Amino acid sequence: MTTDTQKETLGFQAEVTQLLDLMIHSLYSNKEIFLRELVSNASDAVDRLRFDALSDAALYEKDSDFKIRVAYDKDARTITVSDNGIGMTREGVITNLGTIAKSGTHEFFQSLTGDQQKDANLIGQFGVGFYSSFVVADKVTVRTRYAGLDASMGVLWESEARGEYTLEHIEKPDRGTEVTLHLREDEDELLSGYRLRSIIRKYSDHIMLPIVMKVEEKDKAEDEVVNKASALWTRSKSEITEGEYKEFYKHVSHDFTDPLAYVHSRMEGTQEYIILLYIPSKAPFDLWTREYHHGVKLYVRRVFIMDDAEKLMPRYLRFVRGVIDSNDLPLNVSREILQQSRMIDTIRNNSVKKVLSLFSDLANNDQEKYATFWKEFGRVLKEGAPEDHTNRESIAKLLRFSTTTNPGETQEVSLEDYIARMREGQDKIYYIVADSYAAAKDSPLLEVFKKKNLEVLLLSDPVDHIMMPELREYKDFQFQSISKGEVDLSKFEDEQEKEELQKSAEEAKDLLERLKNVLGEKVKEVRTTNRLTTSPSCLVVDEYGMDPSFKRLLQSAGQAVPEDKPILEVNPQHPVVVRIKNETDEERFSDWANVLLDQAFLSTGEQLTNPVSFVNHLNNLLAQL
Repeated sequence: MTTDTQKETLGFQAEVTQLLDLMIHSLYSNKEIFLRELVSNASDAVDRLRFDALSDAALYEKDSDFKIRVAYDKDARTITVSDNGIGMTREGVITNLGTIAKSGTHEFFQSLTGDQQKDANLIGQFGVGFYSSFVVADKVTVRTRYAGLDASMGVLWESEARGEYTLEHIEKPDRGTEVTLHLREDEDELLSGYRLRSIIRKYSDHIMLPIVMKVEEKDKAEDEVVNKASALWTRSKSEITEGEYKEFYKHVSHDFTDPLAYVHSRMEGTQEYIILLYIPSKAPFDLWTREYHHGVKLYVRRVFIMDDAEKLMPRYLRFVRGVIDSNDLPLNVSREILQQSRMIDTIRNNSVKKVLSLFSDLANNDQEKYATFWKEFGRVLKEGAPEDHTNRESIAKLLRFSTTTNPGETQEVSLEDYIARMREGQDKIYYIVADSYAAAKDSPLLEVFKKKNLEVLLLSDPVDHIMMPELREYKDFQFQSISKGEVDLSKFEDEQEKEELQKSAEEAKDLLERLKNVLGEKVKEVRTTNRLTTSPSCLVVDEYGMDPSFKRLLQSAGQAVPEDKPILEVNPQHPVVVRIKNETDEERFSDWANVLLDQAFLSTGEQLTNPVSFVNHLNNLLAQL
């Protein structure tokens, strides 16, 4: 097969140039991780070949002795990392080394802070470790050939990180990839077998493949294996150091920071499998992008099968990283088999329980760590309440809230805390959902609850609108939205209060009828309320109606929403309402009625459909003072 060997110069994608500049400046204090990243990429390339070769054995090219080689040349001042993995085609080289062809690119660059240490962590999350080569090298050369292609289809990629790179076809007899770093002038200390070995053992000891280097003794051309070359997760927990656990996390996650927590468990019985799952200490920048993938790798008998195996972990645990290794699944397992396998269902169910148990352990024994977890991943965990019926009670125990008793945007109150503080005779867990924490905290609907010392959960995350209707109850206590339906607080009222409320309601009957006649189709009903103490009016919806803040959320997403009419509740003891009740001029009464309704709308965070009308009604009243 013949091919054009002409060298071609291409420009980096703009984002790559920006990333290279960022990497060189942000990662210099931790520059030795370049070797970890290159070794990790080499390991992934071998894993990919093993998986593809399950359906096409010809890809092995009669070479199944997988290894990663690290070499250095003092005279040439180079370090080379090579593998006999899957390799890359010309198109693959352009995609992987010349562009950032992955979701979340926009979110990544938006999340950059200018703080080198914080940005370095984001770089790790973004998973572009190859470019860390330029932290220590002023030129990088890559020779690669995709498995199964003719030797003449090798590709040479070279760049000095100045906005462009060159490409040309070369002869490459062996499949796989060879990355050569031409070191910067001040990096000679890396040209040492001892130094390179120490870096490999520090960061890559857990890699399953043998990482080989030439022995240092003169006149010997032998290879020696530098790392342990065994799957870390298969070893006994007592044999694995905390440092090894942390480095393995960085390998599977491409994160530069330590994990927050992890669970390592071997399941035996009718099925045998091992799980090693980690919780990151920081939420990935692209956690909320639509294309976000799961982070659990599936192995079968230590053979890599696939990553992002979403069947292994539910979407609300999409931040979990790690590996699951089964002894019983077939090696040719496919995504279609995963969808239908009872064995996979069992692995998934037990893995989820292990992860939730890990969260529970943190909540009970390390509140500082759990607070960090909740801050980073609490909003995602909430998705589990409507998604995972089996584990709903376990998830509910893990939820944390702001409340009227424990105000502040830091959510610290558990449902157990809430129940322990309930008033005698209280049989409901009260909550309110609003557009923001401030809107929830300052809602007039809270007035009577504060007066009667009834704690209310303050919710403001978009997912809360979906979560709360699904929770329904916790430990026989029903959840009650204070903005839906009628709220019965009679058990917390003495006889005098009940008599006064009943008397006020009786005296307000004519007023309610007049208000309904003026407001007409703008409202579904007008009634007196026991929710308010200092505000004249508020809006609520039927027990099964849609919360106004949820309706606004759907509308902002372009969703069609039903045109439910609100219920106007008025406080018959408020001076404004007393003033309206005694108003005999029908035109002024109409102005008062509309102002009462519009200010109730505004207090819920609603935008007025006709603000000019509100201003006119208000001006009419002010003019007559």
